[in-house]
Amino acid sequence: MQFGIFSVGDVTPDPTTGRTPSEHERITAMVRIAQKAEEVGLDVFATGEHHNPPFVPSSPTTMLGYIAARTSTLRLSTATTLITTNDPVKIAEDYAMLQHLSGGRADLIMGRGNMAPVYPWFGKRLQDGIPLAIENYALLRRLWREETVDWEGTFRTPLEGFTATPRPLDGIPPFVWHGSIRSPEIAEQAAYYGDGFFANHIFWPKEHFIALVNFYRERFEHHGHGSADQAIVGLGGQAFMRRRSQDAVAEFRPYFDVAPVYGHGPSLEEFMEGTPLSVGSPRQVIEKTLTFTEHFGHYQRLLWVMDHAGLPLKTVLEQLDHLGEEVVPALRAELDTKRPAHVPEAPTHASLKAARDGSTGDTSTAG
Repeated sequence: MQFGIFSVGDVTPDPTTGRTPSEHERITAMVRIAQKAEEVGLDVFATGEHHNPPFVPSSPTTMLGYIAARTSTLRLSTATTLITTNDPVKIAEDYAMLQHLSGGRADLIMGRGNMAPVYPWFGKRLQDGIPLAIENYALLRRLWREETVDWEGTFRTPLEGFTATPRPLDGIPPFVWHGSIRSPEIAEQAAYYGDGFFANHIFWPKEHFIALVNFYRERFEHHGHGSADQAIVGLGGQAFMRRRSQDAVAEFRPYFDVAPVYGHGPSLEEFMEGTPLSVGSPRQVIEKTLTFTEHFGHYQRLLWVMDHAGLPLKTVLEQLDHLGEEVVPALRAELDTKRPAHVPEAPTHASLKAARDGSTGDTSTAG
């Protein structure tokens, strides 16, 4: 089981002080948060990709490469890489380079993104979102798996005798998750290729995401990659903790009420009732998180968003202490005990290499 955090990289005023961090402060804070995640024993740090204010992570591989040089075990991922507006040739080369620099600790979550204006900024049309995702990813897979590619499609110039460099580390492409909050076509794409499916279910009621994950599982089995319960599922999470639950609620409420992603909507209590958001003691976060398997079955990755809505860096680092010292150890013990033997762990570079080479032994660690 992989536990980690993801950051959308928003630059948001602290509603309790009115102070807005600079872009430089926010970028360096994200690096410190990633380092802290490794220090407290988390497995994954993922950064979003955005090309508009108030967000700063426009170049995920630059940031992740920098973090790779300052960590040794942390898996580096995205949330998400825009498969629609990025050139698949550049994705192939950038993430293969990140693989090499990180020693195989890199994977990525592909997605269409949820910012409509980004399409024309990169010469694309919003209405082509699904066809772009399908065509671009089909090309990306070939670029990683074939030494020389001849290709012609609808949305970019043809390729003739093209070789993407560097080649994937050990000849093994980075593992891909497909992220979606609403599109069954993306769940179908993940199932067709036997890739992972990441349901970032932090915004909408769980019933919506239960249906999406179940659809992915059914199609994963239909396409012959294993039984439905062996499909590779990732989930989003969100929490804010203090020793006393009433203190957590009182401290987090002003941040929730003005948060760019869901502020000015349902109340904090309504949002906690309908989504994975947990605000309370570490024990309450553990108990709520343990209910996820009741809704989604056994899954392989859980990423919390912890650093948004203007929360100060000091507060975020305190939240990671709670995760690493109390929440994640309890979840590991409980979830690993209950996981059936035939349900796989999340793929890593080491496990994919071992599977290709016919090796045996423990391949569940990062690498």
